[in-house]
Amino acid sequence: MKRSPSLVIAFFGLLPALVMAQLPAKSVNEETVREIAAQLRCVVCQNLSVADSPSETANQMRNIIRERLAAGESPEQVQAYFVEKYGEWILLSPPRRGLNLLVWTLPFIGLLAGLVFLFFVTRRWSRGAKAAPEPVDPEALEKVRRELAESEP
Repeated sequence: MKRSPSLVIAFFGLLPALVMAQLPAKSVNEETVREIAAQLRCVVCQNLSVADSPSETANQMRNIIRERLAAGESPEQVQAYFVEKYGEWILLSPPRRGLNLLVWTLPFIGLLAGLVFLFFVTRRWSRGAKAAPEPVDPEALEKVRRELAESEP
């Protein structure tokens, strides 16, 4: 009996998939799934994490996280998968590099600038209160006295 080479190739090509299907799935720690899901933004309700979102899409994303961890991927690899699929937007906390540094540093720079501004304004106000009044021109003072004397009945 002669065997077709394509049949043998197909059998050996499917063999790893059949063996992997028979292996027991790796136990997945639900806390790890929750930690990864808490770092990802839900694509439906964009102000919630995947861990907190009640949407069906978030549920599917949690299942994908579970499946990838069961397949032996590390949490970093799972997160990289979602970043590759959706971009860095999917991360609730943007990485501290490149243009994202502005997101992390601009609030502190603004706060520092505000404190410096407040310091100089209060310093100017406190100096203005301590300064002696400017001397009045004697001619202007005499003019005001005459006008007051004329206006009194």
